[in-house]
Order: sequence, then C-alpha cells, then structure tokens
Amino acid sequence: MAIQWFPGHMHVTRKAIAERIKLGIDVVIELLDARMPGASANPLLSSLTAGKPALKLLNKQDLADPGRTVQWLDYYNKLPETRAIALDASERAPAQRLVKACRELAPLRGGMAKPLRVLICGIPNVGKSTLINTLVGKKSAKTGDEAGITKIEQCIMLASDFKLFDTPGMLWPKIEVPQCGYLLAACGAIGRNAYDEQEVALELLEQLQASYAASIESRYRLSEVSVMKSELLLEAIARQRGLVQTGGRINLQKAAEVVLNDFRAAALGAITLETPAEHAGWQAAALAQAQADEALRLTRKGGRSGR
Repeated sequence: MAIQWFPGHMHVTRKAIAERIKLGIDVVIELLDARMPGASANPLLSSLTAGKPALKLLNKQDLADPGRTVQWLDYYNKLPETRAIALDASERAPAQRLVKACRELAPLRGGMAKPLRVLICGIPNVGKSTLINTLVGKKSAKTGDEAGITKIEQCIMLASDFKLFDTPGMLWPKIEVPQCGYLLAACGAIGRNAYDEQEVALELLEQLQASYAASIESRYRLSEVSVMKSELLLEAIARQRGLVQTGGRINLQKAAEVVLNDFRAAALGAITLETPAEHAGWQAAALAQAQADEALRLTRKGGRSGR
C-alpha cells in the first residue's frame, strides 16, 4: 500500500515558500534525516527553489551509519552549487558551521546594505526546530517527536546581516517511490493516521535484515535473522518480548510498535536505511512503473474511443 500524507497546512507552506522565493532568497538550506538522506529530500522543494544555491544538512548524524553518511556527503557535494554538512542539531558548534557555509555559497551577499537571506526547509520531524533553537541559543521554536509541530513561518536574525526564514515541515503531494514512503513513516516524518504500523515495521525489518542483521540479533536475542521472512521475524520479536495474548495469539501490533520505537530511539544502533545507489535504483524502478502505468492507461483509453 502506497503511503501518502499531505495535510492542509502543507498547501499553505508550499505557497509561503513560493512567495518567499519571489521576494528574494540567496541560499536554501534543506535539513535532511541522515538515516535516509535521499528519502527525506523533498522533490517539491527542488522545483520551488530551482537555481538557488543549496546547503544540505544531514541531521541526526549521531543516529546514522558513519560510513553511509560519508557516501551521502560525497554524493551531495558533487552536485553543482551545493554544499553538504552532517551534524547533530542539538550540538552548538557543528550547527554554527551552516552560517559559514551559507556565506561561502553566496559570497556577494552580506553587510547591512545587502543582508544574507536564507530559507530553511525540511520534512516534518527532521529536527529543524531543535536546530534553530540551538543556533539562537534560546527556545524560539516549538519542538517535539511528532510530525507537524511547526505551523507558521518565522524570521530569525542569526547576525546583523543574516536573516533566516523558517518554514513548517512539508512533504510533497504524491510520494512516487514506495520505499521512500515506508522510510519516512519509519522515521516519524508522516502522521500516524496515514500508515499501518505493522506494514511499516515489516518493511523496516526487511531493510535492516539486509545490512544490519547483527543489530537485530543483539537487540532481540535472536539468531539467523538475515534468512528469516520479515513476517516470521516480527513474530519472533513478539515472542521474545512476551507479547502473547490469551489463547496464544501473538500481538503483532505491539511488536510493530516495539520495532519502530527501538529504531527511532537508536536502540538498534547507528543505522542508515539507504545508500545513494539504492535510492537511485528505487527512483528508476518507480519511474519505469509510472511510464508503464501511463502506457496502459493510454492503451485502454484508445480502446474505448475506438469502439
């Protein structure tokens, strides 16, 4: 089942970003989740801010696989007019590096006559409010472990010639790559009412089995995890945690919640759910499927019109 989530306030955010770009923005900061840098990159934002220098911030690097973080930094830093930095938004010194990076991306801006205007965007629950609070040294933005906390735009002066425009978290109207939907849900970027937790947990386990089987075995005291079907693995986790109801029925819903909560809390260790190559493969497969669906639609339409 494809996962989609684009509540009403995100339409408002899209319009606000478009208007802010028209008024003048020098650099666009996109905050990404270091555990899924490709899946958390908003294609709608790319179209809205096309042509603007971009700073990609891989946030929550402390929760991500260091080796894969290096791969993603290398990938983004090779793109034109793009810089990439990995950080933990709660740490003040690394967070301040973004100011220096923005000035390097827009060297002709700065000073009271032409202050640097920076727009910061990201998907819900990616840590943007925490980062902003760290930058300004006080609690100016609401934070919480729930998608959609920030609902209004705000302007923050990080320096006398550095204006930072903050926007609410925003996804995109249609998630074309199914794997991205599951990853976004697993990381808490999508509202809980938009997906089935058991389904997401099963997809997450499949991703973990491929590269982090040892982490699952250590956390849940299991063996031969890499060769198990995800459905049987979820059952095994439920049994290990004593999630068995009256009559011997396994509570798979509770088991799914355990898996998702453990992943989000980094109880499974430092994990990144995709590599640049994997993400490119998912995108290619989604594009091929969309083209096949469109060809089939046109064929059926032609058949009906010829009757």
